[in-house]
Amino acid sequence: MTPDLLRYGEGALLVELGGLAEVIALYDALTGDPPRGVTDIVPAARTVLVRFEPPASHDTVASAVRCACAVRQGGVLPADAPEVTIPVVYDGADLAAVAAHTGLTESEVVAAHTAASWTVAFCGFAPGFGYLVGGDPRLTVPRRAESRVRVPAGSVALADEFSGVYPRESPGGWQLIGRTETVVWDTHADPPALLRPGVRVRFTEATGDERGDAGMSEGARRG
Repeated sequence: MTPDLLRYGEGALLVELGGLAEVIALYDALTGDPPRGVTDIVPAARTVLVRFEPPASHDTVASAVRCACAVRQGGVLPADAPEVTIPVVYDGADLAAVAAHTGLTESEVVAAHTAASWTVAFCGFAPGFGYLVGGDPRLTVPRRAESRVRVPAGSVALADEFSGVYPRESPGGWQLIGRTETVVWDTHADPPALLRPGVRVRFTEATGDERGDAGMSEGARRG
């Protein structure tokens, strides 16, 4: 991958890449072996922002980025990336609408969502909200025409080519297909975000006690 490198003020370099796979690969390379002086690395859909302080400079950081890109030629994702499993109760308010839009049955939507090997591409919208890619192309759906004022924490959703888990109650316009009791943002944990860039995610259909726990929690939220 050949990046475009842009100065972003006195202490940052913006790296423009070809796509999410390249973003994830570069992020993994830079966080695995951070160049001297780099203080923060922020991935997005097609860019990586690298912040630094002396003794680093635009030139030294640019050189490190080019080397990392050469090593990860083609945007190959790391094979040893951590993986988390998230059990989901698939009873979301938009599950039927997603099925209708995709031409799948509700069961087929669930099967496609659980069969995919998702990867956190970048974080945004809210602390701990990871944008997951790598899903079945049939699950590509638009955001809702009108956003909800309140989306419960733990809601599992789809929008465009992404899937995500709402880390806390908030407004939102994604299509809700289920809910989970897995905590994806915990300020007492280190790191607080479960879904960090590069992490692989497997969704499973909750059964037995997992469904019961989710149901009781949902009832408590409504009550």
